[in-house]
Amino acid sequence: MHIKKYLFIIFIFFFVLINKAFTIEPEIFVQSTVNRASSILTKDIDKSKKIEELKLIAEETVDIKGIGLYTLGAARKTLSEEQKITYNKLFKNYFLKSFSSRLAEYTNPEINVNGKEILNNNYTIVNSTLKATKDRPEIKIDWRIYTKKPDDPRIRDLIIEGLSLARTQKEEFSSILTSNNGDINSLFKVLEDFSQN
Repeated sequence: MHIKKYLFIIFIFFFVLINKAFTIEPEIFVQSTVNRASSILTKDIDKSKKIEELKLIAEETVDIKGIGLYTLGAARKTLSEEQKITYNKLFKNYFLKSFSSRLAEYTNPEINVNGKEILNNNYTIVNSTLKATKDRPEIKIDWRIYTKKPDDPRIRDLIIEGLSLARTQKEEFSSILTSNNGDINSLFKVLEDFSQN
């Protein structure tokens, strides 16, 4: 009986230890992601190769599906399962191209993490600044990190100088749907055209 008790205590101890070992703090996650991107951007390789490598980082660190559903807004409730699959695929291609192409324009993005604000168990805001250069001023960037899975945090939004990129994207998609009488195919076409050009 005592042996079972001690085995149970040892099991709990290792379970807690393993969980702690694989928990990634949001601020460390952000700084690590930034460092990985910076190392790619400073490489002496073609822009197209940089874009491909940046896409891989985005797939590993960004909750693309979560952002996609958020930016679709209330319209997601009216989609069939087949339309949801189509949208998720189109949005992923759209997001990866948009994200990597814009980021590839930076040659020396020095970002410093300054702190964090834990909103709840699911979300933490990580505060950072993009260092000023002779061509641009210092820029404040807040990262909205989804932390429901502590061992696999994901980026849900970037707030640049107070402007939420996810919310801006949501407003843009809403405008497209509104001007096309809510026809989801109009949004599909915009996403597809962007990804193919």
